[in-house]
Amino acid sequence: MTQKTKILVVDDEPNICQILKRWLDSVGYEVETAPDGYEALKKVHAWGPDLVISDIRMPRMDGVELIRQLKLIRPDIPVIALSGLHNANIVRDAMKEGAYDYLFKPFDFEEAKISIDRALERRRLYIENLDYQKNLEKKVAEQAQKIRSLYLQAVQSLAIALEEKDRYTHGHSQRVSQISEAIGEKMGFDAEGLRVLRLGGLLHDIGKIGIPESILNKPGKLSKREYDIIKTHPAEGERILRPIIEERGILQIVRHHHERMDGSGYPDRLKGDKIPLVARIAAVADAFDALTSERAYRKPMEGGRAIDYMISETGTHFDPQVMKAFTDVVREQRLLDHPKALIQSYEATLPHYGP
Repeated sequence: MTQKTKILVVDDEPNICQILKRWLDSVGYEVETAPDGYEALKKVHAWGPDLVISDIRMPRMDGVELIRQLKLIRPDIPVIALSGLHNANIVRDAMKEGAYDYLFKPFDFEEAKISIDRALERRRLYIENLDYQKNLEKKVAEQAQKIRSLYLQAVQSLAIALEEKDRYTHGHSQRVSQISEAIGEKMGFDAEGLRVLRLGGLLHDIGKIGIPESILNKPGKLSKREYDIIKTHPAEGERILRPIIEERGILQIVRHHHERMDGSGYPDRLKGDKIPLVARIAAVADAFDALTSERAYRKPMEGGRAIDYMISETGTHFDPQVMKAFTDVVREQRLLDHPKALIQSYEATLPHYGP
């Protein structure tokens, strides 16, 4: 069943309201009446008319003020103004405030019907335009998100593919992601925070795409120049991801996972709490996996020894609260599936660390 178009008639003369109501009822509209602008606004809020036909000269709130208020709260509702006075100034004021049309009393019903039809058509076009704009904005946003998502997937795939080519870093980003998420869960991160840690861990070394393999896989000690090149990868990773990553936390992980609590890290030499918490978490996860994984220049460190070393570096390199959460994760056997950790025999004797 098609819903009837709703028209609100506003006039302080009851006989005018009744005449208009009977006529509008007869031509198929649903009609309500109000004696002044105050009551009309109540009807607008409660009933939601499609069109208002309002007298101009009324007590309490006149038609011009009613038009002004409707323009603020319901600009989609057109207003046809009525008056028994042929006064150009009144017409000008009503039209200036946004009245769609103006009828003088006594009015011709055919003329009034034409005005009503045009006003309702204007409202239909107005609503269609709003819907079009909303849908267009939604479609643009969806398409932009799809493009970002596809590009991000491509970057992630590239990062994983690069690790697959190098037996020394194979699976490193996935493990850093898992460990970071476990630490974050222990520290009470919500679902969104855990997602940031998970994705930041996967992408933290993406900047190494631009580092020559001869430096990444060098079996001996790096020269100062080579080490300076390696140290560019956090800032380079942020530069690569900034156009597509909206979450600030992910960019913070990528840029700051090599900062140290004492301010001697890179690239920005941040110190203490100036280092974003998500980056402090990723730093612990990254260091543990790096220490317990084989590299071109050294053998892997046994898991328990790696943790002892990291504890000794707490406060200078690593954040104490993050290390506490990390050792709690280890104690609860949350890292026993870590292929390089080798900590099953160590976790039972792990000292309680931190407050």
